Amino acid sequence: MIILKHVSKVYPPDSHALRDVSLEIGAGEFVCIVGPSGAGKTTLARMLIAEERPTRGSIEIGGWNITRVKQREVPYLRRQIGVVFQDFKLLRNKTAFENVAFALEVAGETRKRIRETVPHVLKIVGLDQKAHRFPHQLSGGEQQRVVIARALVHRPKILLADEPTGNLDTLNTNDVIDVLKKINAFGSTVVLVTHNRDTINALNSRVITIADGRVVSDQKHGKYMLPE
Repeated sequence: MIILKHVSKVYPPDSHALRDVSLEIGAGEFVCIVGPSGAGKTTLARMLIAEERPTRGSIEIGGWNITRVKQREVPYLRRQIGVVFQDFKLLRNKTAFENVAFALEVAGETRKRIRETVPHVLKIVGLDQKAHRFPHQLSGGEQQRVVIARALVHRPKILLADEPTGNLDTLNTNDVIDVLKKINAFGSTVVLVTHNRDTINALNSRVITIADGRVVSDQKHGKYMLPE
């Protein structure tokens, strides 16, 4: 599903964000990517959606080499990969339903498909009863679940979540992680970039640890191994 071969990223003049990273993530896996601040986690995440390009090496997603993906192909790539970031980036003047619908509207989807799809994804994330509430009427965890619903509208094969619980308390964090596990159970590959030790240890899933731009550990059923 995702294959990185000898990927390096160097920012001028000589700042190495990633150093010769090679790894594979299979279809249907739930993978946690962890590491200290500045380790290269977010750079890796951004390369998977072509916000960053590798200096050296190649990245394949579903057999498609995206290393030199053309700009006109980027929107198509991002429909294959649902993305959830720490910053909710919800439109404050739109309801949960309207925020999710907007992602389909900008893609040119029909009103019929929007009416069918939005309630479905809101139900998946447990917000079907709060579809007409505005972001300020939702908790932080509920807002993040709206973001996850928005990421699901194109039925992506991969869901990339970069620190999705970074601003949330324990209860809301657990709710968001439960939704990610549910999505993974449906068959989607989930890549979770996080520094939350408790979350990683509770998941008991594959853990890839990055430090100083390198993969230093890859555990099939791992724990958070970094020092405090």
